[in-house]
Order: sequence, then structure tokens, then C-alpha cells
Amino acid sequence: MLILRHVPKYQSDDLDRLFHALGDRSRRAMIERLTRGPASVSDLARPFDMALPSLVQHLGVLEAAGLVTSTKVGRVRTVQLVPGALEPARTWVTAQKMPAERQLDRLGAYLATGGGPRDPPGATDPPGSASPRPSPPHSSHDQEVAP
Repeated sequence: MLILRHVPKYQSDDLDRLFHALGDRSRRAMIERLTRGPASVSDLARPFDMALPSLVQHLGVLEAAGLVTSTKVGRVRTVQLVPGALEPARTWVTAQKMPAERQLDRLGAYLATGGGPRDPPGATDPPGSASPRPSPPHSSHDQEVAP
């Protein structure tokens, strides 16, 4: 893992928790809902076909990753998104994206100048995929007549 050599241990652990939390479709949907504002646990549970204890477990993963916080007033637990909590993920993805884009830009420029090996026609076709070459059309003068 090349990137981990450049990321301090505390950051890599935080990123692991963050990406683990984002790795589940239900948790991503909860985050999407929370971008519109805080919600009670029962409001968050409404669109999901899961038992309340399962939803609470998902919320625990989101809290451990630092993505959400919750407060309890009486019997109602309200969950809200932590402002800026997704920033470390965006920063990491951007850092990975830039070198890859530079490599693609260099490759595109190289190919645009005509660089690269020249393959004969059909040389890059996978075996068995090339269609047989059609025979040139015959004229009536080319046909032999049997005696």
C-alpha cells in the first residue's frame, strides 16, 4: 500500500474507519439524508427495511468514523452530520486522482504526437476474433472452363 507510507498512522486509521463507514449502501443513504438536516433515529429508519437495532448499529459505525453525532432528549435520539467530516476522504481521493490524471495527460500527449509502437493491422485483435479476409471478386474472365 504505497499511500500508507505517506500518511501518518493516525490519519490512516481514521481513513480506514471513514471508508469502511462509507462502504455500505445503507450508511451512505443515511448520510445523504442527513445532508438535508438532523433527523431522529425513527425518521432515519423509515426508508430502510431493517430492524431498529440494525440501524442503530449502522449509526454506531458512522459515529465511530466521526461522520455523525447524536443527542438524546427524552426518548428521542437525534442524529446529525458532522460538518466537514467527509473532507479527509475528499482530500485523499484528490491526492490519488492528480497523479493518475497527470499520467493520462502525458500518455494522451504522447499518443497525439504519433508516439508509440506501430502494430500491423489486426495485430492487436485477440486470437480468433479476426474475421477471414474476403476473397477478391472474380470476373467472368477469371473463371476456367472445363473441357
